[in-house]
Amino acid sequence: MLLLSRSGVARLMDFTDYVEAVEAGFRAAATGKALAPPAAAFHAPGGSYHAKAATLLTGDPPVMAIKLNGDYPGNPAANGLPTVQGVIYLADATNGQPLALMDSIEVTINRTGAATTLAVRHMARSNSKVATICGAGVQGRIQFKAVLAATALERVYIWDVDQDAAASFAQDMAAKLSLDVLPTPNLGPVLESDIVVTCTSSRHPFLTPALVRPGTFISAAGADNSDKSEIDPQLYARNLVVVDSLEQTAEIGDLHHALDAGAVAPARVRATLGELVALARLGRTGDSSITVFDSTGMGLQDVASAAAIYRRALAGGVGTRLALT
Repeated sequence: MLLLSRSGVARLMDFTDYVEAVEAGFRAAATGKALAPPAAAFHAPGGSYHAKAATLLTGDPPVMAIKLNGDYPGNPAANGLPTVQGVIYLADATNGQPLALMDSIEVTINRTGAATTLAVRHMARSNSKVATICGAGVQGRIQFKAVLAATALERVYIWDVDQDAAASFAQDMAAKLSLDVLPTPNLGPVLESDIVVTCTSSRHPFLTPALVRPGTFISAAGADNSDKSEIDPQLYARNLVVVDSLEQTAEIGDLHHALDAGAVAPARVRATLGELVALARLGRTGDSSITVFDSTGMGLQDVASAAAIYRRALAGGVGTRLALT
């Protein structure tokens, strides 16, 4: 079995590679060549865990992966550790042989952003120029990159409950890019935005119908457990919704809260991202449509990314071999 550290994983894939791998994974799922059950989650004192698994039937050999991540929000302040830590286990899906064990953090960050890139391509207006990123943490930064990978922007607003974090993020990005990147103390700029990304740890919905103008695309990437909530159920109910997984978003995504509020039924969801990638459904029906992508993060994205990383590691002689038997 090959052991890969976070630094080893980071050397093997850039963001474009993740987009290609995740796109292939979603296409495989839409065409019956992948299996991706909903996540399993459980709570522990001070934190929670989720396990996400999937099988990718394409490739030689077909592979399965399961990711186990721990989420401890108090870690940075209390323990000097990252909020999220975990591993991905990769195996040959034809015989169960262990292939690799790799750090999951680099994969989780990038594959989540990659799904947003794909959603922007299929669901945002092609002439989108202004975006607001809600959340100035690690995921906010990859979501920024994800949107720019799919469309040309002129201005980006950064909002976070921690205004210092928003200001620091905006300053960093403005120094690197030839576009306006501005921190905002409130959600007012959402009203002028063509694209809105939510990637916070909020447990109360903050994006409401009154904040969103016609034609806006929303990528809701923060709700990855049943306690988190970013999108007002009424905003969810009134607009065109695409999910990464219908089963999983009904359990842990913003759809979960919209269902609990009685605002929608599962049939209200228009399509999965896999169906858009496979060109089986359209993600936008007109320039005035408000479109919402409910992104909970799937084992499908993990297995597609892990398989690509493993192939590159073998080719490049990266990683440490460990004999289990």
